Amino acid sequence: MSTNPKYIRNVVLLGHSHSGKTSMIEAMLYEAKAITRRGSIETGNTVSDFSEIEQERSASLFSKLMHVSWKDSKINIIDTPGSDDFVGEILSSMKVADTGIMVLNGAHGVEVGTEIIWEHKEKLGLPGLFVINQCDHEKCDFDNTLEQAKARFGPKLIPFQYPLNPGKSFNAIIDALRMVMYEYPADGGKPIKKEIPESEKSKAIAMHNAIVEAAAENDDTLMEHFFESGTLDEIELAHGLRKGIANQSLFPIFCSSSIKNMGTGRIMGFINDICPSPDDRPSSKTKTGEIKIDISSPTTLFIYKTFSEPKVGKVSYFKVYSGKVKPGDELINNHNRTHERLNQIFVSNGKTREQVQELVAGDLGVVVKLKDTHTNNTLSVKGNEIEIDPIHFPEPRIRTAITTENKNDLEKLIKAIHELQEEDPTLILEQSQRLHQNILHGQGQMHLDLVKYRIEKLHGVKMDFIKPKIPYLETINKLADTSYRHKKQSGGSGQFAEVHMRVEPWYEGIPDPSGLTVRNREMEELSWGGKMAFFWCIVGGSIDSKFSSAIKKGIMNKMIEGPLTGSYCTNIRVSVFDGKMHPVDSNDMAFQIAGMQAFREAFHSAAPQIMEPIYDLEILCSDEVMGDIMGDLQTRRAIIMGMDTEGHYQKIKARVPLSEMHNYSSTLRSLTQGKAKFSMKLSDYASVPPDIQQRLINEYKEHSKDLDE
Repeated sequence: MSTNPKYIRNVVLLGHSHSGKTSMIEAMLYEAKAITRRGSIETGNTVSDFSEIEQERSASLFSKLMHVSWKDSKINIIDTPGSDDFVGEILSSMKVADTGIMVLNGAHGVEVGTEIIWEHKEKLGLPGLFVINQCDHEKCDFDNTLEQAKARFGPKLIPFQYPLNPGKSFNAIIDALRMVMYEYPADGGKPIKKEIPESEKSKAIAMHNAIVEAAAENDDTLMEHFFESGTLDEIELAHGLRKGIANQSLFPIFCSSSIKNMGTGRIMGFINDICPSPDDRPSSKTKTGEIKIDISSPTTLFIYKTFSEPKVGKVSYFKVYSGKVKPGDELINNHNRTHERLNQIFVSNGKTREQVQELVAGDLGVVVKLKDTHTNNTLSVKGNEIEIDPIHFPEPRIRTAITTENKNDLEKLIKAIHELQEEDPTLILEQSQRLHQNILHGQGQMHLDLVKYRIEKLHGVKMDFIKPKIPYLETINKLADTSYRHKKQSGGSGQFAEVHMRVEPWYEGIPDPSGLTVRNREMEELSWGGKMAFFWCIVGGSIDSKFSSAIKKGIMNKMIEGPLTGSYCTNIRVSVFDGKMHPVDSNDMAFQIAGMQAFREAFHSAAPQIMEPIYDLEILCSDEVMGDIMGDLQTRRAIIMGMDTEGHYQKIKARVPLSEMHNYSSTLRSLTQGKAKFSMKLSDYASVPPDIQQRLINEYKEHSKDLDE
């Protein structure tokens, strides 16, 4: 293990599903002699995809940490899922990496998922390089993929290599950086270095000159020397490339076939020689300032991922930001001030962990069975109260209600979800009193399916997804006056209260109620949005003002369970202007009931309206699937707000009712074979159409009748 941050490389493999990241890691481990035989996704024996569900689905669903020794460096390699349903795994991995390797499928080109990952990479300021993989695929089009990448990601992308013969016969790479041709044996591995064929020399020289010029641009001294001599020597070139990659003014492009293990060793050498170490990177943000990778500073480490493993318990993955960490260290969680003892520390290769005696600043490691520490927490020595800026996870995109076959298992299910939330901050459980449902929010259907699988497998609780209710609102459109008398006599003291009230729509700047004298005004900011204004307009003492609070409480009770569908009511002004009371039988309960019933009757007379949540929807897709997507949106009462281009993709913007978005993630994946992405955000509320309003009212009446029976 390296004891100097200069000799550590932290790389994360990023890319769309089926770009070949997991196979590339197998080749990397094999080239570095960390394994003696390369596994494959088809046979389910790769180091990275070791979980049962990943082997079943032949896809990465979790991020994994591996490491190799290469020359004088330790290279930490993080594999990530290709689907942005698992964006939490991707972002947490990018947080602790120093180089992002963007893997493109040479047969499919730049895909939507790649563009989304690039946007995250840019926000994080992560240096990177590109690998156009699967050059052995019969449909590989290296030149087209290269042009797509440069068109989408800009002129900073510089090709360092290209395949001599892409397709089924692929076995040779022209390397313009070293000006050599690598020819590989049929089973891959160590290539033979040959001279570049005469037919390719002019192309390779032009590519080499572009690399040298790009390297020179990163240093004034190098630029001067370049202008004087027209080239750079090997040391100068390495210096310029290292600086260019570190400051993200340069993104090299390599090529490979990870399945055949062709090109991987060259990429590993480049990572070792040129890619930035933790020591080369700028200081990282903390909540109060910055922290620089420094072995001599007090120990600080950041938990970027937690995961529960059967028979092991909680496994925490961390990056050391400063100092050194050793077994037995006592550290403080600066988030919750709890103490944690690190009994053992490990390095990881997939599910295999090896105990080590020390990890230094810049390195990645693993610890098990921390008590009160979760993802995004910072641990440090006493007196070093630093909190690393947390990973910023995106808002959820889909929602579903959850239930259990056995109601007695519900508490167990909720507990299991809370445990998963500690691992996965992109998962949100809403225990909605408003909807009387437990709503699970996630990034996509695959994300929620994985949660279901893990809960049933690890916790033994059978859970079901059901259609979630919609958080409708109820309001009114016109003024209505009404009165209600509550009278009850059952021996002894009875109950009596009579309330006269006016209800009307509330809006900012509304004038005082016509014909009434306002004695007291109360304005309630409703927790679900909007307002309720309560005006006391009693003149002459027909109702004692001491009953004002009881009347208001009765109104609020009905606003919490609205008259039409049991939904919250909003933006209403209630003016109590008359009534009657009895010296013996009037009490708070009587006026509470009278206030509630008067409000209910007035509401029905005031042109009541159900309001539904409307979401802004953005879809990124290719031209060929636009028609299918637009056709589907029309069936969802969507209003198309516009279309735009983003790179070589189309962006559709629409406003869609939340009630029409159930199962949209699955529908979009089916329509586009997984080649479109969407995001949605609450915009506002709008009136539901009359036919839908009547249907909702009828459904609520039927439901209420069933409950009464």
